Amino acid sequence: MNYSQITDWCHEIMKTRKNEGGLYVDATMGKGNDTEFLCRLAGEKGKVLAFDIQMEAIEHTRARLGNALLADRAELILDGHENMDRYLEKETADIICFNFGYLPGGDHNVSTKPETSIIAITKALEILKPDGMLSLCIYSGGDSGFAEKDAVLDYLKKLSSKEYVVIRNDYYNRPHHPPIPVFVFKK
Repeated sequence: MNYSQITDWCHEIMKTRKNEGGLYVDATMGKGNDTEFLCRLAGEKGKVLAFDIQMEAIEHTRARLGNALLADRAELILDGHENMDRYLEKETADIICFNFGYLPGGDHNVSTKPETSIIAITKALEILKPDGMLSLCIYSGGDSGFAEKDAVLDYLKKLSSKEYVVIRNDYYNRPHHPPIPVFVFKK
């Protein structure tokens, strides 16, 4: 494990919630790193739905899953994460992960936005099974600014503690606005 990578930490936590044969969602597909990881968690009987608004993300992820012999476990959807409820029923997903920001190596002007991300998180919480988990990798500074980070953290802080456990982690000694891993567990 690479101790400085937020995705590695999130993957380790997601492994604790593994339900082989379960339903997993990558709300922000990007280059398919989380999608591939979720396909492995799902096992042969499980299913992954992965969302992105860029065809480049779909193509890259399709090739990645094909090379890993995992393409049959995932449905790649060209649509925004705020529309995931069009494809998923309430209380059906075991894990839903988000990696906010922009496509690595892609156009930095095309990125997740506070408005659609809050809608997506709200819908994800409805789609999540009881005892399910959201994994959120929140980036800020530089190209991505702070508006989305602030909006997402403010939203999560207001979730009912009777319905959810929200755990925020920090890179305590890392300068320059490090990413923030957050986990939400549905009771």
